[in-house]
Amino acid sequence: MKSIVYYFLLLLTTVSYGQKKILKTNAITANIIIDGKTDEQAWQETDVAKDFVMFEPDNGKPIPYEKRTEIKIIYDNDALYIAAIMYDNEPTKILKEITQRDSFGTSDLFGVFINGFNDGQQDFQFFVPASDSQADCITTDANGEDYSWDAVWDSKALITDFGWVVEMKIPYAALRFSADNKQTWGLNFFREIKRDREKYTWNLIDTKIGSFTQQAGILQGIENIKPPTRLFLMPYTSFYLNAAEGQKTYGTLKGGLDIKYGINDAFTLDAILVPDFGQTKFDDQILNLGPFEQQFNENRSFFTEGTDLFSKGNLFYSRRIGGSPSTTIELAENEEFIENPSAVNLINALKISGRTKGGLGIGILNAITEKTHAVITNTVTNVTRREVVEPLTNYNVLVLDQRFRKTSSIAFINTNVTRDGAFRDANVSALTWDLNTKTNTFGITGSMKYSLINELEDKKGSYADINFAKTSGKYRFNLGADLVTKDFDSNDLGINFYTNFYSFFSNVNYRILNPTKSFNKLRLNWNGYLEYNKETGALQDNNFNVNTSITTKKNNLFGFGIGVNPLEVFDYYEPRVADRFVVIPRKIENWIDFSTNYNKKFAVDINTRVTFLDEPGRAIYDVAVGPRYRFSDKFLLVYNFNFIKNTNDKGYADRIDADFNTTTPKTIIFANRNVITYSNSISGKYALNSRMTFNLLVRQYWSYAENKHYLSLSNDGTLTDFATYLTNKNSNFNSWNADLSYAWWFAPGSQLSLLYRNSGAGFEREINKHLGENVSALINNSKLNHVFSISIKYFIDYNVVKNKF
Repeated sequence: MKSIVYYFLLLLTTVSYGQKKILKTNAITANIIIDGKTDEQAWQETDVAKDFVMFEPDNGKPIPYEKRTEIKIIYDNDALYIAAIMYDNEPTKILKEITQRDSFGTSDLFGVFINGFNDGQQDFQFFVPASDSQADCITTDANGEDYSWDAVWDSKALITDFGWVVEMKIPYAALRFSADNKQTWGLNFFREIKRDREKYTWNLIDTKIGSFTQQAGILQGIENIKPPTRLFLMPYTSFYLNAAEGQKTYGTLKGGLDIKYGINDAFTLDAILVPDFGQTKFDDQILNLGPFEQQFNENRSFFTEGTDLFSKGNLFYSRRIGGSPSTTIELAENEEFIENPSAVNLINALKISGRTKGGLGIGILNAITEKTHAVITNTVTNVTRREVVEPLTNYNVLVLDQRFRKTSSIAFINTNVTRDGAFRDANVSALTWDLNTKTNTFGITGSMKYSLINELEDKKGSYADINFAKTSGKYRFNLGADLVTKDFDSNDLGINFYTNFYSFFSNVNYRILNPTKSFNKLRLNWNGYLEYNKETGALQDNNFNVNTSITTKKNNLFGFGIGVNPLEVFDYYEPRVADRFVVIPRKIENWIDFSTNYNKKFAVDINTRVTFLDEPGRAIYDVAVGPRYRFSDKFLLVYNFNFIKNTNDKGYADRIDADFNTTTPKTIIFANRNVITYSNSISGKYALNSRMTFNLLVRQYWSYAENKHYLSLSNDGTLTDFATYLTNKNSNFNSWNADLSYAWWFAPGSQLSLLYRNSGAGFEREINKHLGENVSALINNSKLNHVFSISIKYFIDYNVVKNKF
């Protein structure tokens, strides 16, 4: 009888939650203190959101009564106020690891998701863990969660004898909504009970449906609000102390200002004057033997916060701005560099972004970098000269993104790079679409891109892609194709590795939507990919693979797969010469991944991959191990080790050009080589409290390529011995980075940070195969650079200052 009642309640709940829930809020005039106590009278006079339902793992199951959750919302002209009471019959077991901002750790979690336009397209999400820290992000179905976005808001979490309580104040400046007198917002609440690995929402998120943001409830009752002027100033000052062997220790004092201004309720201007990115995370450099540049993550907050619009069309790679110079200088005989800048300084930047009530998103980004010179000297005559490696340059991005029918959008994107003088200019435009059925069951996505490069002569190219997908249910699939012309080039403000091909791809997958007796989650995938050279029709790539990922009942993750390239292919990029190619043999690869439950104090990640090519002794072995130990809610250490062995690899080494004889073909030299890579890293944090943390990040990297013998590339793509080539083209690259930092969020939006960094890198042709000697040689004082910095950023709200005076 008990089970019958339970399943009846489950069915009733599932049916009822198929409709959008509605929560009504009340306006207040009283002052609310954000202390986690919710004892003000205003909290007692408003409606309650309750009856949460499970999102994962058992989608649709009602929350147990002993873990019931009750939420209230009130508002005034400044902000929304949210009170969440989360009951727990075992409050001493609530997990509450303390982490820095935007990192959840092993902690229970409460979140509120707000869509001020109620268009099912974009959520502003605010989270408070039981440890009392904060996290926030912008979420779209197309791009997922973007935690680089940071808002300024207030919160407090308290553990009680009946569970835990969260109180939040979210200023309207942290949201986007229309100017209507009567507001209707999309709304959902989220709760995660970490020890049970269970996630609940107020309005049901049906996992059979491919959209998350379109399944929100509704907030009503906000009327006639008069939001204050959204003007925020963030002045900063930084001091850097630099030291290195062979140079005098010197200090640098910097100062600048970030500005945020609400043009209206929907649009915001962000600007940086005299930027300082000295405390951003270091880049994980590698030994790059391939034909394409290494792509780095963006760590500068201005270019990561709220840039979801600018990611449309994949035309914007922000590391181009203030990155490497766009030109190189050829040295004459007896010349060497005195100064050869590796990066260009950013003068200033601004962006405007927002969305109208009618769903039109507008994004404008503009940045200017300074004129940059290299200084060169002649070692015989001692004459020096200065050459421009990057002129004064303007970068601009424009995005127009129209959403409609809550499930679809069409966007136009244009990127433009204008360099002063007779240097290269570039303009790239794209039209993209994401069209979905009203029920979000099927969708068509795609784009048309066009590039125009103005150098000695105009170069024009195009890129087209289309994808059709079934996006809901247990069984899902997608089919698509790409077509890229030879002269398409988006690399002045984007990143695109190769062109001149057309391809076809497909995916079929199956997933369980509710736990079984054996698994909490299970997903099976089949993928297929074929790629052809556009001009010759030669096969450039092919791959077919099956893989699965499983979450066990004990919440351990396990995955494995097998992939095959059943046909040999023609690589037109590795030779580094137009219209030449090298034949790549067939191959098969296998991988196994394993990750234990992070709820436990000790956990470990293990990833292994083995690839065999259809050539004697040619294989790739890759293993990564990452144990972690949580000593307490304050102290966590994570170690990662990665070893890669690539035996009998065939790769580009050199090129011998014929002198004064254009009829003689170029000789392209390849190397038969072994490539060995070791990487070790340690990351850790010690939290004094939810606003103060010490953080450690250390990375040691060593990779070498030992050439066993050299080969020449024939016109048919095969390789033959070339014993007369005697130049040493071995590669031995070491790098070391260590950051020890302290961060204190002493007020909302205001931070004091201290950083000690030492780093070094070295490249040689001679190989020393002793790991310890390579590391010790790199980290001695003669090769390390040392930086100590202190930075203070203070958040100033114009309205607070105005009210005080």
